Amino acid sequence: MPSRKSSSLEQAFDYYWHILAPDLPEPEAEVLFIPKRRFRLDRAFKTQKLGIELDGGVFSRGRHVRGAGFERDLEKMNLAVLNGWRVLRYSTNMLNDNPEQVIGQIRKVLEDSV
Repeated sequence: MPSRKSSSLEQAFDYYWHILAPDLPEPEAEVLFIPKRRFRLDRAFKTQKLGIELDGGVFSRGRHVRGAGFERDLEKMNLAVLNGWRVLRYSTNMLNDNPEQVIGQIRKVLEDSV
C-alpha cells in the first residue's frame, strides 16, 4: 500500500520534533504495527513500542470524533495495547497550544524506556 501524504498536523508535529527534540531518534511515519492488519500509527518508535496518534478535526466533526471513525480508532488503540504498544494521542490544539508539553511527554516515555 503506498504511503499517504502527511497531514498538516503531522507536518506540524515533525517540525516541532526537529526543533524541540533534535537529540532524540526520529519517529517513523505511518507504521503498520500489527501483522495482517491495515492499522497504522501516525508516528512510532518501534524499538520502544511507542505510538503517537495525531487526531485532527476534533472540533470540526472530523473522522476521529464521528461514529464509525471513532469506533475504528477504539479498535486500533485496543489492538495496540493488546500487542504491547503504548500510544500517546494529541489533538491539533494540544500540539499548537503547547508543543513543549507534547514533545516533553514523548521524551519522558522514551527516556523511561531505556
